[in-house]
Amino acid sequence: MLRYLLRRTIVMGASLLAASVVIFSVVELVPGDPASFMLGTGAQPETLAALRQQMGLDDPLPLRYAAWLGAILQGDFGTSFTYKTPVAPMIGERLQVSLPLAVLALVLAVALALPVGLHAAAQRGRVGDGLAMGAAHLGIALPNFWLAMLLVLVFAVHLRWLPAGGFPGWSDPLAALRSLMLPAIALALPQAAILARVLRSSLVETMGQDYIRTARAKGLSRGQTLRRHALRNALIPVLTILGMQFSFLLAGAIIIENVFYLPGLGRMIFQAITQRDLIVVQSAVLVLVAAVIAVTFLVDLAYAAVDPRLRRA
Repeated sequence: MLRYLLRRTIVMGASLLAASVVIFSVVELVPGDPASFMLGTGAQPETLAALRQQMGLDDPLPLRYAAWLGAILQGDFGTSFTYKTPVAPMIGERLQVSLPLAVLALVLAVALALPVGLHAAAQRGRVGDGLAMGAAHLGIALPNFWLAMLLVLVFAVHLRWLPAGGFPGWSDPLAALRSLMLPAIALALPQAAILARVLRSSLVETMGQDYIRTARAKGLSRGQTLRRHALRNALIPVLTILGMQFSFLLAGAIIIENVFYLPGLGRMIFQAITQRDLIVVQSAVLVLVAAVIAVTFLVDLAYAAVDPRLRRA
């Protein structure tokens, strides 16, 4: 198990290094000059040259990458070109919205998908299976931004149960959770549909194994066999989807954050791109990539916990 952990840790470190190179290179090669954007089209050449020198834009690309990476390793994410404030507090403030939103959406998705997937597998080929998978297909087909607007119309405008948008901060936890509930549902329903389909397919495949037939021959019902024997062995593809979903929910909620006016990380990246604030884009995207790689590492550990063969290997 220790060798497995060491090997995965080395892979995670190498992935982070490669990701930092790609992120820095892609952002730097995007057309446009941040200094020209900040000063406007009527800026004097001398002023423009002074600002470029101050921002370090005239340095060679490898030198700028080394300086940026060295500062990142020391916890210094730089200073925003637009807001003239350190980037690290900006990212931390936005993560206070995006991270709880992603966790809440994932919890809701799992809570919906597990019973639906188990029910569909237990009712394979019957009416219950068809209804569950039909609902899953509908959930996958619905765009989450359209679903978000529908939720606002029903639960915020007509019923007035939940706020339509905005985020009051965590000084009032109950109000904060209420403001995150509708966007979390809008994000969770399509992901729950995907997860339910994967779980159902994995369970159906597992139910054809010899040890499942042996358990049935000993007198266990189909439902008991599903819960006691098939579910754990069907979890590996489900864990893969869960890791991918959390990464998507953390990094891909830009549209939902804009629909609900949430000051999250995705919205900050979108604003930084439009403002050509490269240091914010680079640092925020690197944080998201690091989160994705960390989640992948945790999923690998979950594989080892679920499948003892990985630990022995």
